[in-house]
Amino acid sequence: MFKPCSSLVPLVLLLGVPVALAEPIVPKEKIKLFNGKDLTGLYTWTKTSKYQDPKKVFTVEDGMIHVSGADHGYIATKNEYKNYHLSVEYKWGEKTYGAKYVRNSGILLHAVGPDGGRGGVWMSSIECQLAQGCVGDIIVIRGNDENGKIIPVRVTSEVEIGPDKRPRWKKGGMKRTFERGQLWWNKHQPFFKELIDTRGKDDVESKLGDWTKVECICAGNTITIKVNGHTVNHCFDVFPSAGKILLQSEGFEMYFRNFEIAPLK
Repeated sequence: MFKPCSSLVPLVLLLGVPVALAEPIVPKEKIKLFNGKDLTGLYTWTKTSKYQDPKKVFTVEDGMIHVSGADHGYIATKNEYKNYHLSVEYKWGEKTYGAKYVRNSGILLHAVGPDGGRGGVWMSSIECQLAQGCVGDIIVIRGNDENGKIIPVRVTSEVEIGPDKRPRWKKGGMKRTFERGQLWWNKHQPFFKELIDTRGKDDVESKLGDWTKVECICAGNTITIKVNGHTVNHCFDVFPSAGKILLQSEGFEMYFRNFEIAPLK
């Protein structure tokens, strides 16, 4: 069974002999992480079935990745990457499984450690949120290593505190370090009611059923997030600053296409 390994552990034992893991890839040219035909270079993991996918949560249809949302999990790159410009497009499907709250998913950046975070669902990573009204939020996710110890994850950003007491990115604002929790995108509507298919007044996500383009520019220890061409969030002093890239399944049907990375300009 394929069991991916982590960039935080420099050596593994192969037949009792320590072997160095591959360094994260820095793209020299555009790399299509999804080739539009099959899941070559990717693998899937779900909460209930691990590396198997009997529910077919992740399938390929008409040049798109179809996520049924029937289980929590993700599709992940087998390789780790650093210093790249990620772009991906997504749109929501019809299935919500009776949910009353906003459609939810995310892109996990710099994912490291064991799949499932050893007992949970998500690997240690930095999430670019895709939930309705919150597209571009940054969430710090901490999982455990193979020995059960927490893998530290942190980001720092310039923020302002809104009337709802939530920190939003604001260039020139006060510096704040996040070792857990959420950094909201710069125009997140205060007191936004997170009911399904509602929109914030300044949302830049496309309307329901249309494609939304998200870009994550990961340069050194910084991450900049763009949604449909609008810069909506930024952080620095990011740790870890390399890892796998994951697309979530979080209870809602959706589609992904044009999942690729390019060299930084």
